[in-house]
Amino acid sequence: MTHQRDDSACEAVLTKQEQIAYRAKHHPREAFTALGHNLTKAWLETAYHRTRKHGAVGIDGVTSQDYAESLDKNLERLSDLARSGRYHAPPVRRGYVPKPGKTETRPIGMPSFEDKILQRAVTMILEPIYEQDFHDCSYGFRPKRSAHQALESLWQQTMESGGGWILEVDIRKFFDTLDRGHLRAFLQRRVRDGVLLRLIGKWLNAGVLEEGVWTHPETGSPQGGVISPMLANVYLHYVLDEWFAQEVQPRLKGKAFLVRFADDFVMGFTHEEDARRVMAVLGKRFGKYGLTLHPDKTRMVPFRRPPLRKKPRGGPNGDRPGVFDLLGFTHFWARSRQGKWVVRRKTSSSRFTRGLRKISEWCRKNRHRPIAEQCQKLSQKLRGHYAYYGITGNSPALNSFREAVKHAWGKWLRRRRRKNRPPWSWFTRILERYRLPPAKAIHSVCRQRCATT
Repeated sequence: MTHQRDDSACEAVLTKQEQIAYRAKHHPREAFTALGHNLTKAWLETAYHRTRKHGAVGIDGVTSQDYAESLDKNLERLSDLARSGRYHAPPVRRGYVPKPGKTETRPIGMPSFEDKILQRAVTMILEPIYEQDFHDCSYGFRPKRSAHQALESLWQQTMESGGGWILEVDIRKFFDTLDRGHLRAFLQRRVRDGVLLRLIGKWLNAGVLEEGVWTHPETGSPQGGVISPMLANVYLHYVLDEWFAQEVQPRLKGKAFLVRFADDFVMGFTHEEDARRVMAVLGKRFGKYGLTLHPDKTRMVPFRRPPLRKKPRGGPNGDRPGVFDLLGFTHFWARSRQGKWVVRRKTSSSRFTRGLRKISEWCRKNRHRPIAEQCQKLSQKLRGHYAYYGITGNSPALNSFREAVKHAWGKWLRRRRRKNRPPWSWFTRILERYRLPPAKAIHSVCRQRCATT
């Protein structure tokens, strides 16, 4: 059953969000005490249309199609339960997916569909408030912001500063170790509405259901919850962004910048002394709020622009700059076509290997399907890869990935027969008929005059 979107209700929600944003912007120290009344049927209906419909079902087994069969009645009931305080957050069903290229698995949370709608509705209330507070250095899970904008900001600031020193930071199990007491204190700086705070508290304490066993972790945010990214951004806004802007930068000798996407971030410094000072206190700052930095993945990288001579010297005392990773890309200095030093990006080796293994595994499992169908699916997968990794300067890695996919496809196509396997020349003729899409740089992340491809 398809439920038509009510445009008038959507416009009313947008108008109310604008009013909340205006008040939050002009009263930056004010805490909102009356927000729960916004959880009307119309507000929840807008949240319903913004909720992903094809995710895994929660513990109640209700799909989005099941919920839509009596949508008006369900939303009326949900609105009444939420505003009256009688809503009971169900536990999150936990499943496991294999880590790419590893024998280990990664836990994933699967909330119920109705819970997703309500979490989306609360996020729609919190968003216009915190969008007035969040700093420009934050890009993850925010409206009209993306990973490619974070990459653009990082590129511009490293180019303008001539590099310097980069702190590459990894927070160990951030979403699992986030301290709920500190989170509640952070939220109450701007939100003191009892309805919203009770709902968030219920989600934090709902627990996890795994193989019939109900557990209640004492730390962390709701697994798989729609509201988790918002709570994470609020937490790191006060722990990191605000601290960096108000306490760190004013005390430094040189320039510094921060680029953060959710819990992934790097810091850049023009002075080595500044980088070392921040590195020394960063672990203490995060430890104060119950977080731990990964000792092996957190490091300081020399990233100065190389000198004008043709080749920088290597060695421990040389001037060859290091490299660092962020958002699936390895960042390094290289010559442009005009002979200038520019920051280039290529697909990180871990992401390259992960993507290739997934496609190779798909080819193995689906090698007996019709070749035309395989070509169509592989083309979709390649276009998805290009959609993210197709940035200016990354064409060599895109071409390498495409060639590796072709090799994996040919390998498993030839293994459809146990005996008398066709030669590679047979697969070459297949590729002439069933062509995979060429590598394409979709995002012009850096200025064209500094492009290297």
